[in-house]
Amino acid sequence: MKEIKNPMGNVYVSHRAISTIAHQSAIESYGVVGLAAKNFAEGIAQAIVKDPTMGVDVKYDGHSIEIDLYIIVEYGTRIKMVAESVSNNVRYRVEKTIGIPVEKVNVHIRALRISDTD
Repeated sequence: MKEIKNPMGNVYVSHRAISTIAHQSAIESYGVVGLAAKNFAEGIAQAIVKDPTMGVDVKYDGHSIEIDLYIIVEYGTRIKMVAESVSNNVRYRVEKTIGIPVEKVNVHIRALRISDTD
């Protein structure tokens, strides 16, 4: 959890808030079909309860943020370009929204999906 102090009081930013921003930024990136579960247990939990932070893992060491994303990419797109785009988009959005530097954005491609067969 990040604490920001100002003259009016303190602001606390949770890992869940950062995860939600990263999730939304990744979903809006070109070539991303969705986010995948980090592990089997998260996949089972996602089937029961829809979680807006699924596929995102945030680590905060007190100075910078490290984000791991587990994405599903559209078949036929250039995987390297999609991963770079997602990484840049997430880094920009999190830093702009929260004001904390993002040290790393690791993008893990979990699957390819064919969306439209027409």
